[in-house]
Amino acid sequence: MQNEQNLRIDKWLWAVRIFKTRSQAAEACKKGKVLIDDVQVKPSRVIKVGEIVHIKRPPVTFQYKVLGLLGKRQAASIVVDYVKDITPDEEKLKIDMQRLTGFEMRDRGIGRPTKRERRLIEDLKKKI
Repeated sequence: MQNEQNLRIDKWLWAVRIFKTRSQAAEACKKGKVLIDDVQVKPSRVIKVGEIVHIKRPPVTFQYKVLGLLGKRQAASIVVDYVKDITPDEEKLKIDMQRLTGFEMRDRGIGRPTKRERRLIEDLKKKI
């Protein structure tokens, strides 16, 4: 059993529900998408309380502060005691901007747009 003093970053990212699986957390570390102190970390890096973890998910870089070490996945209501989201509002606005640009919302099951509907969509995009 691993001591809570020596907790791997991939295990912590999974336990606090930043990534859905531990293998996804490890893969993100290997690809350089997880940074601590502006340094890319390996999945085996030991994490400490008080460190700031940066997660790159283009176009946004999320920032989390480690409040406690959690080695096993717990209920979502318990996780708030171990991690604090300190992502700046400017970064969160990037998500909204991406949602608003370049994507048409279409109800499920109504099929592809007709030629007329497609022309209306293109005209609307040109005005924006």
